Amino acid sequence: MKVEGECHCGSVAYEADIDPLMVGICHCSDCQALSASAFRTIAMVASDDFTLLRGRPKEYKKVADSGAQRIQAFCSECGSGLYSTSVDTGPKIFNLRVGTMRQRDKLIPQFECWRQSALDWFPELDGTTKFERNPVFE
Repeated sequence: MKVEGECHCGSVAYEADIDPLMVGICHCSDCQALSASAFRTIAMVASDDFTLLRGRPKEYKKVADSGAQRIQAFCSECGSGLYSTSVDTGPKIFNLRVGTMRQRDKLIPQFECWRQSALDWFPELDGTTKFERNPVFE
């Protein structure tokens, strides 16, 4: 499915070809803090299927307790989160922020990851595949 997205102020825009089955909710504490919410809705996409159309996001390198590093990209003008990805070179997977997509109303979460960090008051969603930590797809 072709999606178009941009930050709140329009300084950064992108397009991507996503698989709607790769849309999910992340409950990890980083997503909670970085989104200032209870979770973040993401669409996973390979780097070959993601194109920046306008602007250049600011990147913040988050270091987890494990030592793993992850890039968090956002608009330097309005602060809208756009995606996260690995710091490795080569092909990457981008976790695009569904809230920045024009087609967000058509993207129904298919999985929930980091369920172990979900806030107690957030109910489990019916029909999603649950992962206690990172999702594993076969």
